[in-house]
Parts: sequence; C-alpha cells; structure tokens
Amino acid sequence: MRDDQLPAEPSPRLAIITFVIVVIALVAAAGLLLATQPPSVKITINPPLPTGTPPPSATPSPVTVYVTGAVVQPESLLTLPRGSRVQDALDAAGGVTDAADLARVNLAGILRDGDQIHVPEIGQTIILATPGGGGIVNINTATVEELTTLPGIGPALAGRIIAYREANGAFADLQALDAVEGIGPAMLANLRELVVFE
Repeated sequence: MRDDQLPAEPSPRLAIITFVIVVIALVAAAGLLLATQPPSVKITINPPLPTGTPPPSATPSPVTVYVTGAVVQPESLLTLPRGSRVQDALDAAGGVTDAADLARVNLAGILRDGDQIHVPEIGQTIILATPGGGGIVNINTATVEELTTLPGIGPALAGRIIAYREANGAFADLQALDAVEGIGPAMLANLRELVVFE
C-alpha cells in the first residue's frame, strides 16, 4: 500500500473542536434538564389553632325538704339532689304507711329547696299542696286540684288560670296573674306568700 493511500491521522485541532462540541452539548443538555424541572414545592405545616377549654359547668346544689304525715319516718328533714321528685322524698323518709292517702299527693312533683311534703292519712281533712307544702303552689305547673288549695280559687277560676297559661305561656310574676278574669288586687295580696312562678 502506498503512503498516499493510508488514512490521514486526525489533526489535534479537529480533536479539540470535537471535544469542545461534546462539552457544549453536555452543558446545553444539563441546562435544558434543569430548566424543565418543576419548581420545588415548599411545604408549610401549620399547627392547629388552640381550642378554648369550656368553663366548668356549675354543679346544681341539692334541695332540702321537710316530710310530714303518713310516712315511716315523719318530720324528716332530707337533703336530695336537685331535680328529685316527691316520690324520691317519700322513699328517703322510709316510704309511706298503710294509712297514707296517696291520691292527694303529686308523686311526680319536682322538689324545690324548702318544700314541705305532707302525706295525709285517708280521711284526714287537712290539705297541703305538695310539693311546696304549707300552701305554696307553683302557678306555672299546678293542676286544677293544686290551684283550688289556694284561698279564693275554686275549680272554675283554676280552669281559667290554666287556660290562660296554656294560651299565653308561663306567668312571669304575681302581677301577670292579674290578667286572668276573676283575679284582682285583693286576691293577689292574699296569694302573694302562697305562690311561686319558677
């Protein structure tokens, strides 16, 4: 083979140019790769908002009642949880005797502090409203029978009081009771110490 037929050796200049082109291509590819990456996401963790601690609820105070009449332990002064009923007071007094006239006692009545619960004997003529014995009657919850234990209130007037209460809502105070036909200033004066409006 003649010398003029041998392949020419690459010149150093050509190798340098090739190397520079390859480096530029790599740099361009790296730049393109970095440019097409999505932006980094910044994650912020917010702590939960502090919650307020609810104030402690008031514990209802107990009620003290006086139980008399036909019970196993008469004349008992008893302390019971608020919301107790007349039946609870009678049970705490040992229960009723065989002579008790329970038809004249509202066993479901809610007790109030200071109530007197009197259980009459069968045939006994004394009438005390219960709960709230001693004639104390809650105008806003009383039945016709309980209302008629008050001075000057018969069945007809008791019926008008209940009808007015059902049509207009609970009586706010003694003066509101004056709106019932048949009740006037004189009767209000007589009832002042005998009724409550809870």
